[in-house]
Amino acid sequence: MRKVLIVDDHLEMAEMLADGLAELGFETRAVASGRAALELLEENWPEAVVTDLRMQEIGGLDLLARSKALDPERPVIVMTAYGAVDSAVASIRQGAYHYLTKPFKLDEVEIYLRRALADRALRTEAAELRRTLQTQFSSLGLVGRSRGMREIYSLMERIAPADVPVLILGETGTGKGLVARALHSRSRREGGPFVAVNCAALPETLLESELFGHTRGAFTGAVKDRIGLFREAHTGTLFLDEIGDMPMSLQSKLLHVLERGEIRPLGSERDVSVDVRIMAATHRDLRQMVAAGSFREDLLYRLDVITLDLPALRHRKEDIVDLFEHFLAASRTKHPYSPVQRATPEVMERLLEYRWPGNVRELAHLVERMVVLGREPEVRAADLPSSFAASQGKEWRGFDEILSSREMQRRYAAWVLEKLGGNRARTAETLGIDVKTLGKWLSEHAIAGNEPDPENTGGV
Repeated sequence: MRKVLIVDDHLEMAEMLADGLAELGFETRAVASGRAALELLEENWPEAVVTDLRMQEIGGLDLLARSKALDPERPVIVMTAYGAVDSAVASIRQGAYHYLTKPFKLDEVEIYLRRALADRALRTEAAELRRTLQTQFSSLGLVGRSRGMREIYSLMERIAPADVPVLILGETGTGKGLVARALHSRSRREGGPFVAVNCAALPETLLESELFGHTRGAFTGAVKDRIGLFREAHTGTLFLDEIGDMPMSLQSKLLHVLERGEIRPLGSERDVSVDVRIMAATHRDLRQMVAAGSFREDLLYRLDVITLDLPALRHRKEDIVDLFEHFLAASRTKHPYSPVQRATPEVMERLLEYRWPGNVRELAHLVERMVVLGREPEVRAADLPSSFAASQGKEWRGFDEILSSREMQRRYAAWVLEKLGGNRARTAETLGIDVKTLGKWLSEHAIAGNEPDPENTGGV
Protein backbone atom coordinates (compact mmCIF):
# COMPACT_ATOMS: atom_id res chain seq x y z
CA MET A 1 0.00 0.00 0.00
CA ARG A 2 1.34 3.41 -0.98
CA LYS A 3 1.50 5.90 1.89
CA VAL A 4 -0.21 9.24 1.18
CA LEU A 5 -0.38 12.21 3.55
CA ILE A 6 -3.41 14.53 3.23
CA VAL A 7 -3.01 18.06 4.65
CA ASP A 8 -5.86 20.57 4.95
CA ASP A 9 -6.69 23.01 7.76
CA HIS A 10 -10.30 21.84 7.36
CA LEU A 11 -9.85 18.44 8.97
CA GLU A 12 -13.19 17.12 7.70
CA MET A 13 -12.05 17.76 4.11
CA ALA A 14 -8.72 16.00 4.73
CA GLU A 15 -10.39 13.00 6.39
CA MET A 16 -12.99 12.67 3.66
CA LEU A 17 -10.29 12.60 0.99
CA ALA A 18 -8.17 10.20 3.07
CA ASP A 19 -11.10 7.80 3.50
CA GLY A 20 -11.85 7.85 -0.21
CA LEU A 21 -8.24 7.10 -1.12
CA ALA A 22 -8.07 4.33 1.52
CA GLU A 23 -10.98 2.59 -0.21
CA LEU A 24 -8.91 2.73 -3.43
CA GLY A 25 -6.01 0.88 -1.80
CA PHE A 26 -3.83 3.68 -0.42
CA GLU A 27 -2.59 3.89 3.16
CA THR A 28 -3.52 7.41 4.26
CA ARG A 29 -3.17 9.86 7.12
CA ALA A 30 -5.08 13.13 7.43
CA VAL A 31 -3.75 16.12 9.39
CA ALA A 32 -5.14 19.63 9.88
CA SER A 33 -1.94 21.71 9.97
CA GLY A 34 1.38 22.16 8.20
CA ARG A 35 3.18 21.67 11.52
CA ALA A 36 1.65 18.20 12.01
CA ALA A 37 2.54 17.36 8.42
CA LEU A 38 6.15 18.42 8.97
CA GLU A 39 6.51 15.91 11.80
CA LEU A 40 5.47 13.07 9.46
CA LEU A 41 7.78 14.38 6.74
CA GLU A 42 10.68 14.37 9.20
CA GLU A 43 9.86 10.73 9.97
CA ASN A 44 9.91 10.07 6.19
CA TRP A 45 6.50 8.42 6.45
CA PRO A 46 4.65 9.47 3.29
CA GLU A 47 5.56 8.47 -0.25
CA ALA A 48 3.34 11.26 -1.60
CA VAL A 49 1.71 14.40 -0.20
CA VAL A 50 -1.60 16.06 -1.10
CA THR A 51 -1.75 19.46 0.60
CA ASP A 52 -3.94 22.52 0.66
CA LEU A 53 -2.11 25.58 -0.60
CA ARG A 54 -3.32 28.18 1.90
CA MET A 55 -3.10 27.26 5.58
CA GLN A 56 -2.32 29.06 8.85
CA GLU A 57 1.33 29.25 10.08
CA ILE A 58 2.87 26.79 7.62
CA GLY A 59 1.37 26.97 4.14
CA GLY A 60 1.43 24.57 1.24
CA LEU A 61 4.45 26.18 -0.44
CA ASP A 62 6.49 25.93 2.76
CA LEU A 63 5.46 22.29 3.10
CA LEU A 64 6.43 21.68 -0.52
CA ALA A 65 9.88 23.20 0.01
CA ARG A 66 10.51 21.12 3.13
CA SER A 67 9.34 17.92 1.44
CA LYS A 68 11.66 18.55 -1.51
CA ALA A 69 14.57 19.20 0.85
CA LEU A 70 13.99 15.91 2.68
CA ASP A 71 13.17 13.79 -0.40
CA PRO A 72 13.50 15.46 -3.83
CA GLU A 73 11.70 12.58 -5.54
CA ARG A 74 8.58 12.61 -3.31
CA PRO A 75 5.61 13.93 -5.35
CA VAL A 76 3.53 16.74 -3.88
CA ILE A 77 0.08 17.60 -5.24
CA VAL A 78 -1.43 20.92 -4.11
CA MET A 79 -5.11 21.75 -3.69
CA THR A 80 -6.35 25.28 -4.13
CA ALA A 81 -9.53 27.30 -4.45
CA TYR A 82 -10.52 28.60 -7.89
CA GLY A 83 -9.34 32.13 -7.15
CA ALA A 84 -5.79 31.09 -6.25
CA VAL A 85 -4.73 29.47 -9.52
CA ASP A 86 -1.75 31.83 -9.86
CA SER A 87 -0.36 30.55 -6.57
CA ALA A 88 -0.93 26.98 -7.72
CA VAL A 89 1.05 27.63 -10.91
CA ALA A 90 3.82 29.07 -8.75
CA SER A 91 3.88 25.82 -6.79
CA ILE A 92 4.44 23.89 -10.04
CA ARG A 93 7.45 26.09 -10.74
CA GLN A 94 8.78 25.20 -7.28
CA GLY A 95 8.49 21.47 -7.89
CA ALA A 96 4.91 20.41 -7.19
CA TYR A 97 3.81 17.46 -9.32
CA HIS A 98 0.34 18.86 -10.08
CA TYR A 99 -2.38 21.12 -8.68
CA LEU A 100 -6.12 20.48 -8.24
CA THR A 101 -8.74 23.24 -8.16
CA LYS A 102 -11.49 22.71 -5.60
CA PRO A 103 -13.96 21.16 -5.96
CA PHE A 104 -12.52 18.05 -7.66
CA LYS A 105 -13.48 14.40 -8.03
CA LEU A 106 -11.84 11.55 -6.12
CA ASP A 107 -10.91 9.66 -9.28
CA GLU A 108 -9.03 12.77 -10.49
CA VAL A 109 -6.86 12.64 -7.36
CA GLU A 110 -6.35 8.91 -7.83
CA ILE A 111 -5.17 9.31 -11.41
CA TYR A 112 -2.55 11.93 -10.56
CA LEU A 113 -1.39 10.09 -7.43
CA ARG A 114 -0.84 6.80 -9.25
CA ARG A 115 0.90 8.56 -12.09
CA ALA A 116 3.13 10.52 -9.69
CA LEU A 117 4.06 7.40 -7.68
CA ALA A 118 4.82 5.49 -10.88
CA ASP A 119 7.11 8.32 -12.02
CA ARG A 120 8.83 8.29 -8.63
CA ALA A 121 9.39 4.52 -8.88
CA LEU A 122 10.91 4.89 -12.34
CA ARG A 123 13.25 7.67 -11.21
CA THR A 124 14.28 5.68 -8.13
CA GLU A 125 14.95 2.60 -10.24
CA ALA A 126 17.00 4.64 -12.74
CA ALA A 127 19.03 6.23 -9.94
CA GLU A 128 19.68 2.82 -8.39
CA LEU A 129 20.77 1.47 -11.77
CA ARG A 130 23.18 4.41 -12.20
CA ARG A 131 24.64 3.78 -8.75
CA THR A 132 25.02 0.07 -9.53
CA LEU A 133 26.74 0.81 -12.84
CA GLN A 134 29.10 3.29 -11.17
CA THR A 135 30.00 0.71 -8.50
CA GLN A 136 30.53 -2.04 -11.07
CA PHE A 137 32.70 0.05 -13.36
CA SER A 138 34.65 1.68 -10.51
CA SER A 139 35.89 -1.80 -9.58
CA LEU A 140 37.38 -1.94 -13.09
CA GLY A 141 39.21 1.37 -12.68
CA LEU A 142 36.55 3.63 -14.20
CA VAL A 143 35.86 6.55 -11.88
CA GLY A 144 33.36 9.38 -12.32
CA ARG A 145 29.79 10.45 -11.62
CA SER A 146 29.48 13.25 -14.18
CA ARG A 147 26.69 13.20 -16.71
CA GLY A 148 29.15 12.37 -19.49
CA MET A 149 30.51 9.35 -17.62
CA ARG A 150 27.03 8.14 -16.62
CA GLU A 151 26.13 8.13 -20.31
CA ILE A 152 29.31 6.16 -21.08
CA TYR A 153 28.51 3.59 -18.35
CA SER A 154 24.97 3.17 -19.63
CA LEU A 155 26.16 2.63 -23.20
CA MET A 156 28.91 0.24 -22.07
CA GLU A 157 26.40 -1.86 -20.16
CA ARG A 158 24.32 -2.26 -23.32
CA ILE A 159 27.13 -2.97 -25.77
CA ALA A 160 29.39 -5.18 -23.63
CA PRO A 161 27.42 -8.40 -24.36
CA ALA A 162 27.02 -7.58 -28.06
CA ASP A 163 29.69 -9.44 -30.04
CA VAL A 164 30.40 -6.59 -32.47
CA PRO A 165 33.39 -4.30 -33.08
CA VAL A 166 33.67 -1.21 -30.87
CA LEU A 167 35.49 2.00 -31.81
CA ILE A 168 36.65 4.02 -28.80
CA LEU A 169 37.43 7.68 -29.48
CA GLY A 170 38.95 10.29 -27.22
CA GLU A 171 41.97 12.44 -26.59
CA THR A 172 45.20 10.93 -25.37
CA GLY A 173 44.97 10.01 -21.71
CA THR A 174 41.17 9.72 -21.45
CA GLY A 175 41.35 5.99 -20.61
CA LYS A 176 40.45 4.25 -23.85
CA GLY A 177 42.42 1.14 -22.89
CA LEU A 178 40.62 0.88 -19.55
CA VAL A 179 37.25 1.13 -21.26
CA ALA A 180 38.22 -1.67 -23.66
CA ARG A 181 39.26 -3.91 -20.74
CA ALA A 182 36.06 -3.11 -18.88
CA LEU A 183 33.95 -4.01 -21.92
CA HIS A 184 35.81 -7.30 -22.29
CA SER A 185 35.39 -8.17 -18.61
CA ARG A 186 31.61 -7.69 -18.89
CA SER A 187 31.23 -9.49 -22.21
CA ARG A 188 30.47 -13.11 -22.98
CA ARG A 189 34.16 -13.46 -23.88
CA GLU A 190 35.37 -12.57 -20.37
CA GLY A 191 36.76 -16.09 -19.93
CA GLY A 192 38.91 -15.65 -23.03
CA PRO A 193 42.12 -13.61 -23.38
CA PHE A 194 42.31 -9.84 -23.67
CA VAL A 195 45.21 -8.96 -25.95
CA ALA A 196 46.29 -5.36 -26.61
CA VAL A 197 48.69 -3.88 -29.13
CA ASN A 198 49.68 -0.27 -29.80
CA CYS A 199 49.66 0.15 -33.57
CA ALA A 200 51.78 3.31 -33.32
CA ALA A 201 54.56 1.67 -31.30
CA LEU A 202 55.77 -0.86 -33.89
CA PRO A 203 57.17 -0.47 -37.42
CA GLU A 204 55.03 -1.85 -40.25
CA THR A 205 56.96 -5.10 -40.81
CA LEU A 206 57.07 -5.96 -37.12
CA LEU A 207 53.42 -5.01 -36.56
CA GLU A 208 52.29 -7.36 -39.34
CA SER A 209 54.24 -10.23 -37.80
CA GLU A 210 52.90 -9.38 -34.32
CA LEU A 211 49.30 -9.37 -35.52
CA PHE A 212 49.19 -12.26 -37.97
CA GLY A 213 52.17 -14.36 -36.91
CA HIS A 214 54.82 -15.93 -39.13
CA THR A 215 56.36 -19.23 -40.04
CA ARG A 216 59.94 -20.21 -39.46
CA GLY A 217 62.17 -18.73 -42.19
CA ALA A 218 59.52 -16.24 -43.36
CA PHE A 219 62.10 -13.47 -43.05
CA THR A 220 65.59 -12.93 -41.68
CA GLY A 221 65.51 -13.61 -37.96
CA ALA A 222 62.36 -15.75 -38.02
CA VAL A 223 63.96 -18.76 -36.35
CA LYS A 224 60.69 -20.31 -35.20
CA ASP A 225 56.96 -20.10 -35.83
CA ARG A 226 54.94 -17.36 -34.10
CA ILE A 227 51.16 -17.63 -33.85
CA GLY A 228 50.54 -13.84 -33.66
CA LEU A 229 48.20 -11.75 -31.56
CA PHE A 230 45.03 -12.65 -33.45
CA ARG A 231 45.46 -16.31 -32.57
CA GLU A 232 46.55 -15.42 -29.03
CA ALA A 233 43.24 -13.55 -28.67
CA HIS A 234 41.20 -16.50 -30.04
CA THR A 235 37.79 -16.69 -28.24
CA GLY A 236 38.62 -13.36 -26.57
CA THR A 237 39.19 -9.70 -27.47
CA LEU A 238 41.94 -8.01 -29.49
CA PHE A 239 42.37 -4.33 -28.65
CA LEU A 240 44.00 -2.30 -31.42
CA ASP A 241 45.13 0.92 -29.76
CA GLU A 242 45.94 3.91 -31.98
CA ILE A 243 44.30 2.26 -34.99
CA GLY A 244 44.67 5.57 -36.84
CA ASP A 245 48.42 4.94 -37.06
CA MET A 246 48.07 1.53 -38.75
CA PRO A 247 49.74 1.49 -42.21
CA MET A 248 47.40 1.28 -45.21
CA SER A 249 48.80 -2.10 -46.30
CA LEU A 250 47.83 -3.63 -42.93
CA GLN A 251 44.44 -1.94 -42.97
CA SER A 252 43.43 -4.07 -45.95
CA LYS A 253 44.53 -7.25 -44.16
CA LEU A 254 42.61 -6.23 -41.04
CA LEU A 255 39.53 -5.66 -43.20
CA HIS A 256 39.93 -9.21 -44.55
CA VAL A 257 39.96 -10.59 -40.99
CA LEU A 258 36.84 -8.62 -40.04
CA GLU A 259 34.99 -9.83 -43.14
CA ARG A 260 36.05 -13.50 -43.13
CA GLY A 261 37.40 -14.29 -39.68
CA GLU A 262 40.63 -15.65 -41.18
CA ILE A 263 44.30 -14.65 -41.04
CA ARG A 264 47.33 -15.77 -43.03
CA PRO A 265 50.65 -15.78 -41.15
CA LEU A 266 53.70 -14.39 -42.96
CA GLY A 267 55.35 -17.15 -44.98
CA SER A 268 52.30 -19.42 -44.84
CA GLU A 269 50.19 -20.58 -47.78
CA ARG A 270 46.98 -21.25 -45.90
CA ASP A 271 44.49 -19.23 -43.94
CA VAL A 272 43.73 -19.87 -40.28
CA SER A 273 40.29 -19.23 -38.76
CA VAL A 274 40.15 -16.99 -35.68
CA ASP A 275 37.25 -16.09 -33.35
CA VAL A 276 38.09 -12.62 -32.04
CA ARG A 277 36.13 -9.53 -31.05
CA ILE A 278 37.87 -6.40 -32.26
CA MET A 279 38.01 -3.21 -30.23
CA ALA A 280 39.93 -0.28 -31.66
CA ALA A 281 40.84 3.13 -30.27
CA THR A 282 42.30 6.36 -31.56
CA HIS A 283 42.67 10.02 -30.70
CA ARG A 284 42.66 10.89 -34.41
CA ASP A 285 39.71 11.98 -36.57
CA LEU A 286 39.31 8.90 -38.78
CA ARG A 287 36.77 10.56 -41.05
CA GLN A 288 39.20 13.33 -41.86
CA MET A 289 41.86 10.67 -42.48
CA VAL A 290 39.47 8.93 -44.88
CA ALA A 291 38.98 12.23 -46.72
CA ALA A 292 42.76 12.68 -46.85
CA GLY A 293 43.25 9.13 -48.19
CA SER A 294 45.23 7.87 -45.18
CA PHE A 295 42.56 5.55 -43.77
CA ARG A 296 40.34 3.07 -45.60
CA GLU A 297 36.70 4.07 -45.68
CA ASP A 298 35.49 0.46 -45.83
CA LEU A 299 37.56 -0.41 -42.76
CA LEU A 300 36.10 2.56 -40.87
CA TYR A 301 32.59 1.32 -41.61
CA ARG A 302 33.55 -2.13 -40.33
CA LEU A 303 35.04 -0.76 -37.11
CA ASP A 304 32.44 1.94 -36.51
CA VAL A 305 29.56 -0.40 -35.64
CA ILE A 306 29.36 1.08 -32.14
CA THR A 307 31.34 4.15 -31.08
CA LEU A 308 32.20 5.36 -27.59
CA ASP A 309 33.43 8.97 -27.50
CA LEU A 310 35.15 9.52 -24.15
CA PRO A 311 34.95 13.06 -22.74
CA ALA A 312 38.14 14.93 -21.98
CA LEU A 313 38.80 15.64 -18.31
CA ARG A 314 38.21 19.37 -18.83
CA HIS A 315 34.65 18.44 -19.88
CA ARG A 316 34.00 16.42 -16.70
CA LYS A 317 35.60 18.52 -14.00
CA GLU A 318 33.03 17.40 -11.44
CA ASP A 319 34.87 14.04 -11.48
CA ILE A 320 38.25 15.51 -10.52
CA VAL A 321 37.73 15.20 -6.75
CA ASP A 322 36.70 11.53 -7.03
CA LEU A 323 39.59 10.80 -9.38
CA PHE A 324 42.02 12.56 -7.03
CA GLU A 325 40.88 10.43 -4.09
CA HIS A 326 41.09 7.28 -6.23
CA PHE A 327 44.64 8.00 -7.37
CA LEU A 328 45.70 9.15 -3.90
CA ALA A 329 44.59 5.85 -2.37
CA ALA A 330 46.32 3.88 -5.13
CA SER A 331 49.56 5.86 -4.79
CA ARG A 332 49.59 5.56 -0.98
CA THR A 333 49.26 1.79 -1.37
CA LYS A 334 52.10 1.77 -3.89
CA HIS A 335 54.29 4.05 -1.74
CA PRO A 336 53.31 3.17 1.86
CA TYR A 337 56.08 5.20 3.48
CA SER A 338 54.85 8.52 2.07
CA PRO A 339 53.39 10.88 4.70
CA VAL A 340 50.94 12.44 2.21
CA GLN A 341 47.31 11.99 3.21
CA ARG A 342 45.40 14.87 1.63
CA ALA A 343 45.60 18.17 -0.27
CA THR A 344 44.66 21.67 0.84
CA PRO A 345 41.50 23.34 -0.53
CA GLU A 346 43.74 25.69 -2.53
CA VAL A 347 45.38 22.72 -4.26
CA MET A 348 41.97 21.28 -5.16
CA GLU A 349 40.90 24.68 -6.49
CA ARG A 350 43.99 24.77 -8.74
CA LEU A 351 43.23 21.26 -9.98
CA LEU A 352 39.67 22.26 -10.83
CA GLU A 353 40.87 25.36 -12.73
CA TYR A 354 43.48 23.50 -14.80
CA ARG A 355 42.61 22.40 -18.37
CA TRP A 356 44.32 18.97 -18.17
CA PRO A 357 45.88 18.58 -21.63
CA GLY A 358 47.01 15.08 -20.61
CA ASN A 359 43.57 14.24 -19.24
CA VAL A 360 43.08 11.54 -16.57
CA ARG A 361 46.55 10.12 -17.13
CA GLU A 362 48.11 13.49 -16.34
CA LEU A 363 46.11 13.70 -13.10
CA ALA A 364 47.22 10.19 -12.11
CA HIS A 365 50.88 11.08 -12.68
CA LEU A 366 50.51 14.35 -10.76
CA VAL A 367 48.99 12.61 -7.74
CA GLU A 368 51.75 9.99 -7.69
CA ARG A 369 54.34 12.77 -7.92
CA MET A 370 52.71 14.45 -4.90
CA VAL A 371 52.83 11.22 -2.91
CA VAL A 372 56.44 10.40 -3.80
CA LEU A 373 57.84 13.90 -3.22
CA GLY A 374 55.60 15.04 -0.37
CA ARG A 375 57.17 15.57 3.06
CA GLU A 376 54.08 16.58 5.00
CA PRO A 377 50.64 14.99 5.47
CA GLU A 378 49.09 17.82 3.47
CA VAL A 379 50.09 18.81 -0.07
CA ARG A 380 50.15 22.61 -0.52
CA ALA A 381 49.89 24.82 -3.59
CA ALA A 382 53.64 25.49 -3.46
CA ASP A 383 54.20 21.75 -4.08
CA LEU A 384 52.43 21.88 -7.45
CA PRO A 385 54.35 22.18 -10.75
CA SER A 386 54.66 25.68 -12.21
CA SER A 387 51.97 24.96 -14.83
CA PHE A 388 49.41 25.09 -12.00
CA ALA A 389 50.44 28.56 -10.83
CA ALA A 390 47.48 30.24 -12.50
CA SER A 391 44.20 29.22 -14.02
CA GLN A 392 44.53 27.54 -17.40
CA GLY A 393 40.86 27.99 -18.22
CA LYS A 394 40.03 29.56 -21.58
CA GLU A 395 36.38 30.49 -21.27
CA TRP A 396 34.51 32.16 -24.09
CA ARG A 397 35.23 35.84 -23.65
CA GLY A 398 33.05 37.40 -26.32
CA PHE A 399 34.54 40.28 -28.31
CA ASP A 400 37.18 41.74 -26.00
CA GLU A 401 39.92 40.90 -28.52
CA ILE A 402 40.24 40.90 -32.30
CA LEU A 403 39.81 37.38 -33.73
CA SER A 404 39.59 35.89 -37.19
CA SER A 405 36.20 34.42 -38.07
CA ARG A 406 37.66 30.89 -38.06
CA GLU A 407 39.23 31.36 -34.65
CA MET A 408 35.97 32.84 -33.34
CA GLN A 409 34.12 29.83 -34.72
CA ARG A 410 36.59 27.38 -33.18
CA ARG A 411 36.56 29.03 -29.75
CA TYR A 412 32.81 29.22 -29.60
CA ALA A 413 32.37 25.59 -30.69
CA ALA A 414 34.92 24.49 -28.08
CA TRP A 415 33.13 26.51 -25.41
CA VAL A 416 29.73 25.00 -26.27
CA LEU A 417 31.30 21.52 -26.29
CA GLU A 418 32.69 22.10 -22.80
CA LYS A 419 29.39 23.47 -21.49
CA LEU A 420 27.57 20.36 -22.79
CA GLY A 421 29.91 17.97 -21.03
CA GLY A 422 31.97 17.00 -24.08
CA ASN A 423 28.96 15.46 -25.87
CA ARG A 424 29.66 16.07 -29.56
CA ALA A 425 26.22 14.98 -30.78
CA ARG A 426 24.41 17.42 -28.47
CA THR A 427 26.91 20.16 -29.32
CA ALA A 428 26.39 19.71 -33.06
CA GLU A 429 22.61 19.72 -32.60
CA THR A 430 22.80 22.90 -30.49
CA LEU A 431 24.95 24.64 -33.10
CA GLY A 432 22.70 23.47 -35.94
CA ILE A 433 25.43 21.51 -37.72
CA ASP A 434 26.32 17.83 -38.13
CA VAL A 435 29.00 16.05 -36.09
CA LYS A 436 31.39 15.92 -39.05
CA THR A 437 31.21 19.71 -39.48
CA LEU A 438 31.76 20.16 -35.73
CA GLY A 439 34.92 18.07 -36.00
CA LYS A 440 36.17 20.35 -38.78
CA TRP A 441 35.42 23.47 -36.74
CA LEU A 442 37.33 22.14 -33.77
CA SER A 443 40.29 20.70 -35.66
CA GLU A 444 41.04 23.48 -38.16
CA HIS A 445 43.23 24.95 -35.42
CA ALA A 446 44.09 22.30 -32.83
CA ILE A 447 42.88 23.14 -29.34
CA ALA A 448 45.94 24.00 -27.31
CA GLY A 449 47.33 21.50 -24.88
CA ASN A 450 46.54 18.09 -26.46
CA GLU A 451 49.93 16.59 -25.70
CA PRO A 452 50.51 12.86 -26.15
CA ASP A 453 51.61 10.72 -23.23
CA PRO A 454 52.98 7.25 -24.03
CA GLU A 455 52.02 5.55 -20.76
CA ASN A 456 48.57 4.38 -19.68
CA THR A 457 47.47 4.69 -16.06
CA GLY A 458 44.42 3.22 -14.31
CA GLY A 459 41.34 5.28 -13.69
CA VAL A 460 39.08 7.11 -16.08
